[in-house]
Amino acid sequence: MKKFLALLLSLVMVLALVACGDKKDDTNTDDQDNNEVTDFKVGFIMLHDENSTYDLNFINAAKEACETLGVEYTIVTNVPEGQECYDKAAELADAGCNIIFADSFGHEDYMIQAAKDFPDVQFCHSTGTKAHTEGLSNYHNAFASIYEGRYLAGIAAGMKLNEMIANGEFTADEAKIGYVGAFTYAEVISGYTSFFLGARSVCPTATMEVTFTGSWYDETAEKEGAQKLIKNGCKLISQHADSMGAPTACETAGVPDVSYNGSTEAACRELAAKLALGETVVFYGRRPLEDMPAFYAMADAMLVSMRDDISVNDTLPGKVQSYMAAGKPVLGSIAGETAYVIKQAGCGFCAPPDDPEAFAQVVRRFLSCEDREAMGKRGRAYYDAHFTKSDHMDRLEALLTSLAGGK
Repeated sequence: MKKFLALLLSLVMVLALVACGDKKDDTNTDDQDNNEVTDFKVGFIMLHDENSTYDLNFINAAKEACETLGVEYTIVTNVPEGQECYDKAAELADAGCNIIFADSFGHEDYMIQAAKDFPDVQFCHSTGTKAHTEGLSNYHNAFASIYEGRYLAGIAAGMKLNEMIANGEFTADEAKIGYVGAFTYAEVISGYTSFFLGARSVCPTATMEVTFTGSWYDETAEKEGAQKLIKNGCKLISQHADSMGAPTACETAGVPDVSYNGSTEAACRELAAKLALGETVVFYGRRPLEDMPAFYAMADAMLVSMRDDISVNDTLPGKVQSYMAAGKPVLGSIAGETAYVIKQAGCGFCAPPDDPEAFAQVVRRFLSCEDREAMGKRGRAYYDAHFTKSDHMDRLEALLTSLAGGK
C-alpha cells in the first residue's frame, strides 16, 4: 500500500508541474519495456495529441514519469470531453490500469462516473474542481496554480505596454489588451483575471477585452478571435487556448503576443533557412537537464540577455551562476546587477540591452580576445568565492546572528 501511495504521489507531483477535437478513429498507445518490473500500470487520457502543445506537455511528462519510476503505461489520445472519456476510462480499468489520469476540464464528470464504477482504481483529473465535494476515496484533482504564472505573464504584458507608450506608439489611455479564451470555465476566468491584474500592477491604465472560441483547440477560431481583438484596438494579445492561431495572427499584424503553450521553434527554423545560415545556427530541440553539461562543454561562450527594466536589472539570473560554475565566458546583452557581476568577475563582456549592433561588437571583441580560457577560469573562481551553497549558508548564518544581537 505504501508503495502504491508513493507511486501515485510521484505521478501527481510530476504531472502537476505541467501547464494545462474531433476524435480520430484510431487511438495511440505507448507501452514501454522497463528495466524495473512493477505491479503497476498507469493509463492516460488526452484530449488531443502531440499537435496540441498543451497535450504534448502532458504526454512528455507522463512518459518521463512512468519511465523514471519503471512502470508500464498506456496513453490514449484524441478523447473528447464526452461519453468517450468514460468509455476509454472503463477500457483502461478493464485492461488492468491501477491509476488513470485525464488532462482536460470537460473530462471531469466522466472520470467521476468511472471512479464510482471502478472503486479499486485510482482516478486523477487535471484542472477539475469536484474531488473535494464528491467524497470519493479514489478520485483526485491535480493541477498547478496556473493563475500565479498568468499574473507574472500579465506583468510582462504590462511592461511591454509601458515600453510602447514611452516610445510614442499610443497613449496611456489606449493601452488595451486582448485575450482569446477557450471556454467560460473557472480556470480560464481566473487565468485572464490574474493576467489582467498583473498587467495593471505595472500599467495602471491598461484595459482588457476577452473573446471566447468555445473550443480548447481551434486554430481558425483562435486566429479570427485575435484578429477581431486587434481590429477593436487591442495593442497586445494573450490567450488561453491551445493552438498557434492567436500568435500567428499577431505575427502577421505586427502586434505583440504573450503566448500560452506555444513554441516558435518552427518559425525560427524557417527564418534560419530564409537567411541561409546553414550550420551557423543549430537547433538541438528540447533537452533534459542532465544533458546540459555536455552542451556547456561544447560552447565557447554563454549568452545572457534581458530587457532594460528596473524590475530585472536588480536581479541575477540563475543561469549566469551556472555559466560561471561551468568555467565558461559570459557574453551579455544586459544591464544592472548581471553586467556588474560579469565585469567584477572579469569573465566576459556586456553590451547595453536591446542594442544588437553593440552586442555584435561584443561578439567581435570576444572572438579577437586571446584570453578566453582565462575568462572562464576567472568566472569559476568568482563563483567559488561568492555563489557556492556553503558561502550562502555562512552569510545567512552571519546575518541571523547579527539580527539576534550576536547570540
